[in-house]
Amino acid sequence: MNNYQVLANSVIINKKNRLVSHDDSLKHIGTGRSAFVFKIKSCNKAIKVFFPEFIDIAKEEAEIYQMLQNIAYYPSIYDAGLNYIVIDYIEGSTLFECVSQGKFIQPTHIKEIDYALSLAIEQGLNPSDIHLRNLFISKNDEIIIIDVARFRQNKKCRQWHDLKKTYYRLYLKRFFPKKISTIYLNIVAFLYKKGLFPSYSWV
Repeated sequence: MNNYQVLANSVIINKKNRLVSHDDSLKHIGTGRSAFVFKIKSCNKAIKVFFPEFIDIAKEEAEIYQMLQNIAYYPSIYDAGLNYIVIDYIEGSTLFECVSQGKFIQPTHIKEIDYALSLAIEQGLNPSDIHLRNLFISKNDEIIIIDVARFRQNKKCRQWHDLKKTYYRLYLKRFFPKKISTIYLNIVAFLYKKGLFPSYSWV
């Protein structure tokens, strides 16, 4: 059993998918729909530990990261197990954090995301579920895309297309606020997923 497996086994999740405890060498940095994410304190890596009913996603995401290994816009993967993956820890801000904190997102960032997604398409993937929380601007001003588990789904996802339209039609306009509260962003995201927002939305 390797050290990463030991760390993954230290993460105790209850039946309601709430975090009970974890090894002291881990720092909890995020909770998603299917997993908890921790920074491994001794290195610049993150371990994503999946909820019991989503362990099939661990294998899927590991395989997709392997397909993207030679593309700098995606984290490197170092290990994977039944219920976890280990990837680069990204120092920087998500686009969600940029908007909620009033940090301006440059047009060059949008073009880089487009390019990064096109490189994934060249690998035979279908980038999906692209939203503000899985798009990072690193401390070195580099674009990093995470959470790629849905990059092999067959259906066409319009989310990034709609985000881009919102960016160019609204966000770049002088009147549009560059700082938006997390409460409002979450409401917009909820309405968008329910199909209750226009075809383009800043979510």
